[in-house]
Amino acid sequence: MTIFRYLRSRRHAGRWLLGTAGVAALVACQTPPSGREAWPLALAPQVDLPRFMGDWYVIGSIGTSFQRGAYNAKDTYKLDADGTVDAVFTFRADGFTGPMREFHSRGYVLGRNNAVWGRQYFWPIKADYRISHVSPDYTQTVITREKRDYLWIMARTPAIPEADYQKLVDIARKQGYDPGQIRRMPQSGS
Repeated sequence: MTIFRYLRSRRHAGRWLLGTAGVAALVACQTPPSGREAWPLALAPQVDLPRFMGDWYVIGSIGTSFQRGAYNAKDTYKLDADGTVDAVFTFRADGFTGPMREFHSRGYVLGRNNAVWGRQYFWPIKADYRISHVSPDYTQTVITREKRDYLWIMARTPAIPEADYQKLVDIARKQGYDPGQIRRMPQSGS
């Protein structure tokens, strides 16, 4: 085997490998993800930020680890002059008379319809925060995340009718969440 024949065979082999890798990459890019992340989350068509501000009681959630054992959980939003949202999450730990806990974060509105935010508890990490549903009267909302790992069902009052709660759980189910994982949050007003 001469050197020219060797180089020629390597060149063809390299082209073949490169072409195969390119086709595989194109197929991978066009293949939708599997499972519940296979489709994009539905978002509220438009969120009126000033109307969304204020107190929101957490009625049900698939919460983070620091929310376990939370009672009277509430998120309070205030729109700042720079367009960011000052957010304060408060709750009583392990019972209605437990110690008060408070977590501060900053919301950064990312989408034109105001339904997608980055929520930053500490720099430089911004958590995904999506308003998938807000009722026309701004009294109930469903907050989701693209990964479908956390969820918050919230209302302006600490208690809502059972039919309303089930409707909000159904919205979450249609977004790919497992209703069996949603924990009803204890509120002293419920």
